[in-house]
Amino acid sequence: MKNIDALRPTFHITGGEGWINDPNGLVVFKGKYHVFFQYNPYGTSFGAAHWGHVASDDLLHWERLPIALAPGDDGEKDGCFSGSAIVHDGKLWLLYTGFTRNDGGETERQVQCLAESSDGVRFKKRGVVIDSAQLPEGYAANDFRDPKVWRHGDKFMCVTAARKTDGRGRLLLYSSRDLLSWKFVGDMFGEDCRGAMTECPDYRDGEGLLLMSEVSPPPEGNAHLNVSTTRWYVGKLDYTSGKFDATSAGICDYGFDFYAPQSFAERPVIIAWMNMWGRSNPSDKYGFAGMMTVPRRIEIVDGELIQSPVISVREVVRKRVNGELKDNVKIGAVNIVAKNLSEFRLQMRKKGDICTELSLADGEWIFDRSSSGEPIVGDEKDADSLAGIRRMPKRRSVNTDITIVFDEFSIEIFIDGKSLSSVVYPPTDADELALSVKADACEYTRSEIV
Repeated sequence: MKNIDALRPTFHITGGEGWINDPNGLVVFKGKYHVFFQYNPYGTSFGAAHWGHVASDDLLHWERLPIALAPGDDGEKDGCFSGSAIVHDGKLWLLYTGFTRNDGGETERQVQCLAESSDGVRFKKRGVVIDSAQLPEGYAANDFRDPKVWRHGDKFMCVTAARKTDGRGRLLLYSSRDLLSWKFVGDMFGEDCRGAMTECPDYRDGEGLLLMSEVSPPPEGNAHLNVSTTRWYVGKLDYTSGKFDATSAGICDYGFDFYAPQSFAERPVIIAWMNMWGRSNPSDKYGFAGMMTVPRRIEIVDGELIQSPVISVREVVRKRVNGELKDNVKIGAVNIVAKNLSEFRLQMRKKGDICTELSLADGEWIFDRSSSGEPIVGDEKDADSLAGIRRMPKRRSVNTDITIVFDEFSIEIFIDGKSLSSVVYPPTDADELALSVKADACEYTRSEIV
């Protein structure tokens, strides 16, 4: 029997012990998927940022590797902040933000640093490669971080989060011939973002897909209610001017817990941090805080970002549903396919009065974790957040395809390509599922993760 003091998700990435946040450096190197992440090995709250490291053959089973980066060198003595990875000349290179606290506030400095590895495990630091001298005039040297690197033709490119000294967040584009010497190209949007600061940009050249996280965004209807959010844009990047022309845009995830997604250059798959700033962490008592989302396959369809979970499953139950269905599931996946769906209510991780609920009302999906178990308290003050509610619009279509991925402490919902991700903390033995559905036809499938 598993020791409750060591309870962990089964197939989601954690730090093992301690705190994690942003995923960093998603890359395929020497035949393995590598994921790095912001990591504090000394406690369950954000602290001096290290780079934790795991690797996998299949994106599902993860091997924990030694810490890749620890703060201490010039330019990064107070933290190795977020960044990315690229394979070049048979080596794995990490481009990341070094942080120096100084006296705090405007005296803080964030610079971009480089490290290299021949084996993908042990890294040699190469020092600062982009500092405040390469910032355009009028940009803040204390908010300049999270480089995402990729190759375009015979050049390396990177986009960094930045901020005007008298404004809000921006995205800046840089280029290099050798990863060591970088030149500023342009401000990608040429105007402030909606939030106070941009963070953790990710760009995929082939799809023209830009992901960008924002701190303190204004709400937009039922979207962007979290204290920090992530947006997607589809468009075209002009590599001469550095300008990005967006043709469509949206929110990456409608749930409580999703931030800072990053993608593998070698495969259209993203992973995000499944937590949120300003949240309590009931998992503290188990010795860890934070986890990553399940890997998600992404594609652009009719200008929209479409996501689906990358999991390997073995079917256990398949039933046609006409009205009510009861089952038991704690860890695994459920798929529900319905034709002309008109009514829907699903109670998950249920035990007595405790449950997490997904329902359909007035053309939107309503996720309710107000009775999901141990309370999770956040900094948000809007009515939905205080009530434990998140909403996601329903697509107008004949067929509805719902996939829900369950793991210890998490529920990730995918409906017709849109996603809603949240952590929950029910009793460990809460595994009842109750489905009530009205549709012309409906099929329910439960699968094990293998």
